[in-house]
Amino acid sequence: MGETTLRTHDGQAWADWADAMALRLAERAPEAERLRALHDVTMAEARDAGFFALLAPVTAGGQGASFAEFLDVVRRLSTGCASSGWVLSFLSLHAWMLCKFPAKAQAEFFRDGQMPLAPAPLAPTGTAERVDGGYRVSGRWEWATGINHSDWVLVNAIDLESKEPRFCAMRVSEVEIEDVWHTSGMASTGSNAVVVRGVVVPDHMTLPARQMAAGASPGEVLHPHSTLTFPLRAGLALVAATPAVGAAEAALDWFTRRMKTKQQAFSGGASQADVQTTHLRLGEALAQVRALRLVWEDARAALEREGPNGASASIPAQVALRLAAAQVVRLANSAIDTMAAAAGASASMLNAPLQRHLRDVQVIRGHVMYDWDRTCVLAGKVELGFATGPADLI
Repeated sequence: MGETTLRTHDGQAWADWADAMALRLAERAPEAERLRALHDVTMAEARDAGFFALLAPVTAGGQGASFAEFLDVVRRLSTGCASSGWVLSFLSLHAWMLCKFPAKAQAEFFRDGQMPLAPAPLAPTGTAERVDGGYRVSGRWEWATGINHSDWVLVNAIDLESKEPRFCAMRVSEVEIEDVWHTSGMASTGSNAVVVRGVVVPDHMTLPARQMAAGASPGEVLHPHSTLTFPLRAGLALVAATPAVGAAEAALDWFTRRMKTKQQAFSGGASQADVQTTHLRLGEALAQVRALRLVWEDARAALEREGPNGASASIPAQVALRLAAAQVVRLANSAIDTMAAAAGASASMLNAPLQRHLRDVQVIRGHVMYDWDRTCVLAGKVELGFATGPADLI
């Protein structure tokens, strides 16, 4: 892919910034879990570096990074903390999504010169009723990742007139937040629920979901020659899978270092590194992490090739990206589980990073995009020439 030429606001290469930031995220991870939100310092550092502007088009005040460049930064961040990498990447991706809205909406989003930060729960679990000048929006949405750090909320509601989903943007102050995100992993994403009770959203602050998905959005005219044309769900699937890549790589590094120093119990002081089963489990983990990294790299390249086709991107290509993202998460979960099973009880101590990587990836695995059976059924169906439906999330 080549090293990015883009730089942070203070002139650092993004890879260098992400590697250094990952170390700080790892130090803050226990506190972020306790807070069930990212530390204020983390948010300030990301904003000061310009991270939330990394993916957005240059004409919207962003850096216009390719998805390949963006994904590499997210992977590096996630070696420190997958939960933190997830929140930061989603907020940056959602700022990119807001760039698809009409000019009048973007004037509101960007009027303070900062990237707008917003959760964007994608399931259309609310309604949008046509009223004079806009839509009356009501409903409840899960899961609003990053709501603790946002000024805006982007929800997907069913337009009662057209029966099609429509994205609606509103201020956080206009919604209610249900504190429901009490989880074993990914706790610091703070992915609480959002409730909207009859908020009237102006026309220009809404966008049909089919335009958000790919092709023909007002933002593509405002920001030509940008990545706004890329298929949203394929890109989202790969962005959300990337923290699992970082977690698996970090887990492998910790496990390898731990096995070099750990003494085997009830063995008279024998080193764990001398035990053949340790070699076996480490070899398995190496194979799985290397495999997931190759699948991820291949998918990253495929997204760059297929993305510019926008709404014309082939269904098989988009499904292949969905399958690759699900496979990455599946392999990451398997690799970390293999390591955890061989690392001994001490690896479950709260100060041991391995247990956090395991819990985080187990929760990532629960995302609808990574339902392995559902994704494989979709891939097999498309391979045999069957048509996809709305529930297939293409």
